[in-house]
Amino acid sequence: MATVTFDQASRLYPGAVTPAVNALNLEIGDGEFLVVVGPSGCGKSTALRMLAGLEEVTSGRILIGDRDVTHMAPKDRDIAMVFQNYALYPHMTVAENMGFALKIKGTPKDEIAKRVQEAAKILDLEQYLERKPKALSGGQRQRVAMGRAIVRQPQVFLMDEPLSNLDAKLRVSTRTQIASLQRRLGITTLYVTHDQVEAMTMGDRVAVLKDGLLQQVDTPLNLYDSPGNVFVAGFIGSPAMNIGEFTIEGDKATAPYGSMTLPEPVLNAARADGKITIGFRPEGLDLASEGTPNAFPVNVDIVEELGSDAFVYAEPAAGGASALRTENVIARIDPHDAPRKGDRVWLKPKEDAMHFFSTSTGQRITEAGELVAPAG
Repeated sequence: MATVTFDQASRLYPGAVTPAVNALNLEIGDGEFLVVVGPSGCGKSTALRMLAGLEEVTSGRILIGDRDVTHMAPKDRDIAMVFQNYALYPHMTVAENMGFALKIKGTPKDEIAKRVQEAAKILDLEQYLERKPKALSGGQRQRVAMGRAIVRQPQVFLMDEPLSNLDAKLRVSTRTQIASLQRRLGITTLYVTHDQVEAMTMGDRVAVLKDGLLQQVDTPLNLYDSPGNVFVAGFIGSPAMNIGEFTIEGDKATAPYGSMTLPEPVLNAARADGKITIGFRPEGLDLASEGTPNAFPVNVDIVEELGSDAFVYAEPAAGGASALRTENVIARIDPHDAPRKGDRVWLKPKEDAMHFFSTSTGQRITEAGELVAPAG
Protein backbone atom coordinates (compact mmCIF):
# COMPACT_ATOMS: atom_id res chain seq x y z
CA MET A 1 0.00 0.00 0.00
CA ALA A 2 1.03 3.66 -0.15
CA THR A 3 0.32 7.22 0.87
CA VAL A 4 -0.89 9.80 -1.67
CA THR A 5 0.29 13.41 -1.57
CA PHE A 6 -1.01 16.43 -3.47
CA ASP A 7 1.74 19.05 -3.12
CA GLN A 8 0.48 22.48 -4.29
CA ALA A 9 -1.12 20.64 -7.22
CA SER A 10 -3.07 22.84 -9.67
CA ARG A 11 -4.95 22.30 -12.91
CA LEU A 12 -5.62 25.30 -15.16
CA TYR A 13 -7.58 24.44 -18.29
CA PRO A 14 -6.58 26.23 -21.51
CA GLY A 15 -8.49 29.50 -21.84
CA ALA A 16 -9.66 29.45 -18.22
CA VAL A 17 -8.95 32.37 -15.89
CA THR A 18 -8.99 30.47 -12.59
CA PRO A 19 -7.70 26.94 -11.92
CA ALA A 20 -10.18 24.07 -11.64
CA VAL A 21 -7.97 22.82 -8.79
CA ASN A 22 -5.93 25.51 -7.07
CA ALA A 23 -2.73 24.70 -5.14
CA LEU A 24 -4.19 21.60 -3.49
CA ASN A 25 -2.28 20.39 -0.43
CA LEU A 26 -3.67 17.07 0.72
CA GLU A 27 -2.21 13.86 2.11
CA ILE A 28 -4.01 10.52 2.18
CA GLY A 29 -2.60 8.07 4.70
CA ASP A 30 -1.60 4.50 3.94
CA GLY A 31 -4.81 2.46 3.85
CA GLU A 32 -7.01 5.49 4.49
CA PHE A 33 -10.44 6.00 2.93
CA LEU A 34 -10.58 9.71 2.06
CA VAL A 35 -13.72 11.20 0.55
CA VAL A 36 -13.62 14.43 -1.48
CA VAL A 37 -16.95 16.22 -1.48
CA GLY A 38 -18.28 19.50 -2.80
CA PRO A 39 -20.86 21.04 -5.14
CA SER A 40 -20.82 20.52 -8.90
CA GLY A 41 -17.85 22.26 -10.52
CA CYS A 42 -15.78 22.47 -7.33
CA GLY A 43 -12.85 20.50 -8.82
CA LYS A 44 -13.25 17.20 -6.98
CA SER A 45 -13.34 14.97 -10.11
CA THR A 46 -10.51 16.99 -11.65
CA ALA A 47 -8.36 16.29 -8.58
CA LEU A 48 -9.08 12.57 -8.86
CA ARG A 49 -8.30 12.56 -12.59
CA MET A 50 -5.03 14.39 -11.89
CA LEU A 51 -4.05 11.56 -9.56
CA ALA A 52 -5.12 9.03 -12.20
CA GLY A 53 -3.00 10.74 -14.85
CA LEU A 54 -6.06 11.61 -16.96
CA GLU A 55 -5.62 15.36 -16.39
CA GLU A 56 -2.38 17.30 -16.70
CA VAL A 57 -0.95 18.85 -13.54
CA THR A 58 -0.28 22.49 -14.48
CA SER A 59 1.87 23.19 -11.41
CA GLY A 60 2.86 21.42 -8.22
CA ARG A 61 3.24 17.66 -7.98
CA ILE A 62 1.55 14.41 -6.96
CA LEU A 63 3.25 11.54 -5.15
CA ILE A 64 2.21 7.93 -4.56
CA GLY A 65 4.40 6.75 -1.72
CA ASP A 66 7.83 8.19 -2.47
CA ARG A 67 7.30 8.17 -6.25
CA ASP A 68 6.63 11.43 -8.05
CA VAL A 69 3.92 10.42 -10.54
CA THR A 70 3.12 13.95 -11.74
CA HIS A 71 4.15 13.26 -15.32
CA MET A 72 3.96 9.46 -15.27
CA ALA A 73 1.65 7.59 -17.66
CA PRO A 74 -1.60 6.30 -16.05
CA LYS A 75 -0.65 2.67 -16.66
CA ASP A 76 2.54 3.07 -14.63
CA ARG A 77 0.92 4.60 -11.53
CA ASP A 78 -0.34 1.32 -9.98
CA ILE A 79 -3.89 2.58 -9.49
CA ALA A 80 -7.33 1.13 -10.23
CA MET A 81 -10.34 3.29 -11.00
CA VAL A 82 -14.06 2.63 -10.51
CA PHE A 83 -16.16 4.83 -12.78
CA GLN A 84 -19.63 6.30 -12.44
CA ASN A 85 -20.97 4.36 -15.44
CA TYR A 86 -19.30 1.00 -14.58
CA ALA A 87 -17.57 0.88 -18.04
CA LEU A 88 -18.11 -2.88 -18.45
CA TYR A 89 -17.62 -4.65 -21.79
CA PRO A 90 -21.11 -5.88 -22.81
CA HIS A 91 -19.82 -8.80 -24.93
CA MET A 92 -17.70 -10.26 -22.10
CA THR A 93 -18.79 -12.36 -19.14
CA VAL A 94 -18.38 -11.09 -15.58
CA ALA A 95 -15.23 -13.20 -15.19
CA GLU A 96 -13.77 -11.85 -18.46
CA ASN A 97 -14.56 -8.27 -17.45
CA MET A 98 -12.91 -8.71 -14.07
CA GLY A 99 -9.79 -10.31 -15.50
CA PHE A 100 -9.38 -8.21 -18.64
CA ALA A 101 -6.75 -5.82 -17.28
CA LEU A 102 -4.65 -8.76 -16.10
CA LYS A 103 -5.00 -10.43 -19.52
CA ILE A 104 -3.71 -7.26 -21.22
CA LYS A 105 -0.70 -7.28 -18.86
CA GLY A 106 0.10 -10.85 -19.87
CA THR A 107 -0.69 -12.42 -16.52
CA PRO A 108 -0.86 -16.23 -16.72
CA LYS A 109 -4.37 -17.66 -17.12
CA ASP A 110 -4.29 -19.68 -13.90
CA GLU A 111 -3.26 -16.56 -11.94
CA ILE A 112 -6.09 -14.56 -13.55
CA ALA A 113 -8.62 -17.27 -12.69
CA LYS A 114 -7.37 -17.40 -9.10
CA ARG A 115 -7.60 -13.64 -8.57
CA VAL A 116 -11.03 -13.41 -10.24
CA GLN A 117 -12.34 -16.22 -8.05
CA GLU A 118 -10.98 -14.56 -4.90
CA ALA A 119 -12.54 -11.20 -5.80
CA ALA A 120 -15.85 -12.84 -6.75
CA LYS A 121 -15.97 -14.53 -3.35
CA ILE A 122 -15.34 -11.24 -1.53
CA LEU A 123 -18.07 -9.51 -3.56
CA ASP A 124 -20.56 -12.40 -3.55
CA LEU A 125 -20.39 -12.67 -7.35
CA GLU A 126 -19.39 -16.33 -7.69
CA GLN A 127 -22.76 -17.39 -9.13
CA TYR A 128 -22.66 -14.62 -11.77
CA LEU A 129 -19.20 -15.18 -13.27
CA GLU A 130 -20.53 -16.62 -16.55
CA ARG A 131 -23.26 -14.00 -17.04
CA LYS A 132 -23.04 -10.95 -19.30
CA PRO A 133 -23.48 -7.46 -17.78
CA LYS A 134 -26.95 -7.04 -19.34
CA ALA A 135 -28.19 -9.91 -17.14
CA LEU A 136 -27.15 -8.12 -13.93
CA SER A 137 -28.79 -5.47 -11.78
CA GLY A 138 -27.21 -2.04 -11.29
CA GLY A 139 -25.81 -3.02 -7.90
CA GLN A 140 -24.33 -6.24 -9.29
CA ARG A 141 -22.69 -4.35 -12.18
CA GLN A 142 -21.15 -1.96 -9.68
CA ARG A 143 -19.74 -4.91 -7.76
CA VAL A 144 -18.25 -6.27 -10.99
CA ALA A 145 -16.57 -2.89 -11.55
CA MET A 146 -15.22 -3.10 -8.00
CA GLY A 147 -14.02 -6.64 -8.67
CA ARG A 148 -12.15 -5.53 -11.76
CA ALA A 149 -10.29 -3.01 -9.59
CA ILE A 150 -9.61 -5.53 -6.80
CA VAL A 151 -8.02 -8.20 -9.02
CA ARG A 152 -5.34 -5.73 -10.08
CA GLN A 153 -4.17 -5.46 -6.45
CA PRO A 154 -3.25 -1.77 -6.89
CA GLN A 155 -1.64 0.58 -4.41
CA VAL A 156 -4.52 3.07 -4.73
CA PHE A 157 -8.26 2.83 -5.49
CA LEU A 158 -9.90 5.81 -7.20
CA MET A 159 -13.71 6.00 -7.18
CA ASP A 160 -15.55 8.69 -9.13
CA GLU A 161 -19.17 8.92 -7.90
CA PRO A 162 -19.64 5.15 -8.27
CA LEU A 163 -23.11 5.09 -6.69
CA SER A 164 -24.79 7.92 -8.60
CA ASN A 165 -26.52 5.58 -11.06
CA LEU A 166 -28.14 3.46 -8.34
CA ASP A 167 -31.56 4.01 -6.79
CA ALA A 168 -31.74 5.45 -3.28
CA LYS A 169 -32.23 2.16 -1.39
CA LEU A 170 -29.48 0.34 -3.29
CA ARG A 171 -27.15 3.31 -2.82
CA VAL A 172 -27.42 2.97 0.97
CA SER A 173 -26.63 -0.75 1.01
CA THR A 174 -23.85 -0.49 -1.60
CA ARG A 175 -22.04 2.34 0.18
CA THR A 176 -21.92 0.15 3.29
CA GLN A 177 -20.47 -2.70 1.24
CA ILE A 178 -17.81 -0.47 -0.34
CA ALA A 179 -16.73 1.00 3.00
CA SER A 180 -16.58 -2.47 4.59
CA LEU A 181 -14.66 -3.88 1.62
CA GLN A 182 -12.10 -1.07 1.69
CA ARG A 183 -11.46 -1.58 5.39
CA ARG A 184 -10.99 -5.32 4.83
CA LEU A 185 -8.56 -4.83 1.94
CA GLY A 186 -6.75 -1.84 3.51
CA ILE A 187 -6.09 -0.21 0.14
CA THR A 188 -5.58 3.58 0.10
CA THR A 189 -8.74 5.02 -1.45
CA LEU A 190 -9.76 8.38 -2.86
CA TYR A 191 -13.54 8.56 -3.28
CA VAL A 192 -15.29 11.48 -4.98
CA THR A 193 -18.95 12.35 -4.44
CA HIS A 194 -21.30 15.34 -4.41
CA ASP A 195 -23.47 13.63 -1.78
CA GLN A 196 -22.41 14.83 1.67
CA VAL A 197 -24.37 12.02 3.38
CA GLU A 198 -22.23 9.52 1.44
CA ALA A 199 -19.13 11.41 2.46
CA MET A 200 -20.04 11.49 6.14
CA THR A 201 -20.96 7.81 6.36
CA MET A 202 -18.06 6.33 4.35
CA GLY A 203 -14.88 8.31 4.87
CA ASP A 204 -12.19 8.02 7.54
CA ARG A 205 -11.69 11.70 6.71
CA VAL A 206 -13.56 14.07 4.41
CA ALA A 207 -12.05 16.87 2.30
CA VAL A 208 -14.43 19.67 1.30
CA LEU A 209 -13.70 21.59 -1.92
CA LYS A 210 -15.22 24.78 -3.26
CA ASP A 211 -14.17 26.56 -6.47
CA GLY A 212 -11.03 24.43 -6.66
CA LEU A 213 -9.88 25.37 -3.15
CA LEU A 214 -9.64 23.05 -0.17
CA GLN A 215 -11.96 24.37 2.54
CA GLN A 216 -11.38 21.83 5.29
CA VAL A 217 -10.25 18.22 5.76
CA ASP A 218 -11.14 16.36 8.94
CA THR A 219 -13.05 13.43 10.36
CA PRO A 220 -16.80 13.44 9.60
CA LEU A 221 -17.67 14.21 13.24
CA ASN A 222 -15.21 17.11 13.49
CA LEU A 223 -16.50 18.58 10.23
CA TYR A 224 -20.00 18.47 11.64
CA ASP A 225 -19.16 19.73 15.12
CA SER A 226 -16.48 22.29 14.20
CA PRO A 227 -16.88 23.52 10.62
CA GLY A 228 -13.94 25.76 9.71
CA ASN A 229 -15.97 28.31 7.76
CA VAL A 230 -19.48 29.30 6.75
CA PHE A 231 -19.39 27.27 3.52
CA VAL A 232 -18.50 24.01 5.29
CA ALA A 233 -21.10 24.75 7.97
CA GLY A 234 -23.84 25.15 5.39
CA PHE A 235 -22.73 22.28 3.15
CA ILE A 236 -22.18 19.55 5.74
CA GLY A 237 -25.30 18.31 7.49
CA SER A 238 -28.78 17.26 6.40
CA PRO A 239 -30.98 19.20 6.93
CA ALA A 240 -28.63 22.15 6.57
CA MET A 241 -27.43 24.37 9.38
CA ASN A 242 -29.41 27.55 10.05
CA ILE A 243 -27.11 30.50 9.38
CA GLY A 244 -27.88 34.18 9.96
CA GLU A 245 -26.12 37.55 10.20
CA PHE A 246 -26.46 39.54 13.42
CA THR A 247 -25.49 43.13 14.25
CA ILE A 248 -23.36 43.63 17.35
CA GLU A 249 -24.92 46.07 19.81
CA GLY A 250 -23.24 46.24 23.21
CA ASP A 251 -22.97 42.71 24.56
CA LYS A 252 -25.65 41.32 22.25
CA ALA A 253 -25.97 40.12 18.68
CA THR A 254 -29.25 41.38 17.22
CA ALA A 255 -31.34 40.58 14.17
CA PRO A 256 -34.87 41.59 13.13
CA TYR A 257 -36.24 38.44 14.80
CA GLY A 258 -34.46 38.72 18.14
CA SER A 259 -31.21 39.22 20.04
CA MET A 260 -28.72 36.90 21.72
CA THR A 261 -26.17 37.30 24.48
CA LEU A 262 -22.85 35.84 23.35
CA PRO A 263 -19.52 35.07 25.04
CA GLU A 264 -17.43 38.22 25.41
CA PRO A 265 -14.35 36.79 23.56
CA VAL A 266 -16.55 35.98 20.55
CA LEU A 267 -18.07 39.46 20.51
CA ASN A 268 -14.63 41.08 20.81
CA ALA A 269 -13.35 39.09 17.83
CA ALA A 270 -16.26 40.30 15.71
CA ARG A 271 -16.51 43.95 16.85
CA ALA A 272 -14.32 45.24 14.02
CA ASP A 273 -16.93 43.99 11.51
CA GLY A 274 -19.84 45.32 13.56
CA LYS A 275 -21.57 42.04 12.63
CA ILE A 276 -21.27 38.35 13.36
CA THR A 277 -22.55 35.30 11.52
CA ILE A 278 -24.14 32.67 13.75
CA GLY A 279 -25.12 29.13 12.85
CA PHE A 280 -27.20 26.59 14.74
CA ARG A 281 -28.08 23.11 13.57
CA PRO A 282 -31.68 21.84 13.67
CA GLU A 283 -30.97 19.74 16.76
CA GLY A 284 -29.40 22.79 18.42
CA LEU A 285 -32.80 24.50 18.76
CA ASP A 286 -35.33 23.90 21.52
CA LEU A 287 -38.95 24.93 21.80
CA ALA A 288 -39.29 27.74 24.35
CA SER A 289 -41.96 29.97 25.82
CA GLU A 290 -42.48 33.62 24.87
CA GLY A 291 -40.08 35.91 26.71
CA THR A 292 -37.35 33.30 27.24
CA PRO A 293 -33.90 34.93 26.88
CA ASN A 294 -32.32 34.35 23.44
CA ALA A 295 -35.59 32.86 22.09
CA PHE A 296 -37.14 34.19 18.88
CA PRO A 297 -40.61 33.72 17.35
CA VAL A 298 -41.25 31.77 14.14
CA ASN A 299 -44.32 30.93 12.08
CA VAL A 300 -44.50 27.22 11.24
CA ASP A 301 -44.75 26.45 7.51
CA ILE A 302 -44.24 22.68 7.36
CA VAL A 303 -43.79 19.85 9.85
CA GLU A 304 -42.08 16.71 8.56
CA GLU A 305 -42.98 13.82 10.85
CA LEU A 306 -40.48 10.98 10.48
CA GLY A 307 -41.52 8.81 13.42
CA SER A 308 -38.41 9.14 15.56
CA ASP A 309 -38.04 12.85 14.77
CA ALA A 310 -40.03 15.79 13.52
CA PHE A 311 -38.46 18.58 11.48
CA VAL A 312 -40.14 21.97 11.74
CA TYR A 313 -39.63 24.40 8.84
CA ALA A 314 -40.59 27.90 9.94
CA GLU A 315 -40.23 31.52 8.89
CA PRO A 316 -38.87 33.95 11.49
CA ALA A 317 -41.55 36.37 12.62
CA ALA A 318 -41.09 40.17 12.41
CA GLY A 319 -39.66 39.94 8.87
CA GLY A 320 -36.49 38.29 10.05
CA ALA A 321 -36.03 35.94 7.10
CA SER A 322 -33.85 38.48 5.27
CA ALA A 323 -31.16 38.05 7.94
CA LEU A 324 -30.93 34.31 7.29
CA ARG A 325 -28.88 32.65 4.56
CA THR A 326 -31.45 29.88 4.40
CA GLU A 327 -35.10 30.46 3.47
CA ASN A 328 -36.44 28.88 6.66
CA VAL A 329 -35.36 28.08 10.17
CA ILE A 330 -35.24 24.29 10.54
CA ALA A 331 -35.59 22.71 13.99
CA ARG A 332 -35.54 19.04 15.02
CA ILE A 333 -38.28 18.53 17.60
CA ASP A 334 -39.58 15.59 19.60
CA PRO A 335 -42.43 14.28 17.40
CA HIS A 336 -44.74 14.16 20.42
CA ASP A 337 -44.25 17.90 21.00
CA ALA A 338 -44.30 19.01 17.36
CA PRO A 339 -46.36 22.12 16.58
CA ARG A 340 -48.84 22.28 13.71
CA LYS A 341 -48.67 24.15 10.42
CA GLY A 342 -49.59 27.80 10.98
CA ASP A 343 -48.63 27.87 14.67
CA ARG A 344 -46.39 30.58 16.08
CA VAL A 345 -43.75 29.15 18.40
CA TRP A 346 -40.54 30.37 20.05
CA LEU A 347 -37.20 28.68 19.39
CA LYS A 348 -34.09 29.03 21.54
CA PRO A 349 -30.57 28.01 20.43
CA LYS A 350 -28.76 25.83 22.93
CA GLU A 351 -25.80 27.75 24.35
CA ASP A 352 -23.32 24.96 23.61
CA ALA A 353 -24.65 24.38 20.09
CA MET A 354 -24.05 27.77 18.45
CA HIS A 355 -21.37 28.23 15.80
CA PHE A 356 -19.74 31.65 15.30
CA PHE A 357 -18.15 32.98 12.10
CA SER A 358 -16.52 36.20 10.96
CA THR A 359 -18.95 37.98 8.65
CA SER A 360 -16.10 39.51 6.61
CA THR A 361 -13.98 36.36 6.08
CA GLY A 362 -16.43 33.54 6.78
CA GLN A 363 -13.88 31.81 9.04
CA ARG A 364 -14.88 30.16 12.31
CA ILE A 365 -14.53 32.05 15.59
CA THR A 366 -13.86 29.78 18.56
CA GLU A 367 -15.45 30.43 21.95
CA ALA A 368 -12.04 31.70 23.06
CA GLY A 369 -12.33 34.39 20.38
CA GLU A 370 -9.70 32.91 18.06
CA LEU A 371 -10.16 32.98 14.29
CA VAL A 372 -9.59 29.60 12.63
CA ALA A 373 -7.07 29.86 9.79
CA PRO A 374 -8.17 28.86 6.26
CA ALA A 375 -7.27 25.35 5.09
CA GLY A 376 -4.07 24.93 3.09
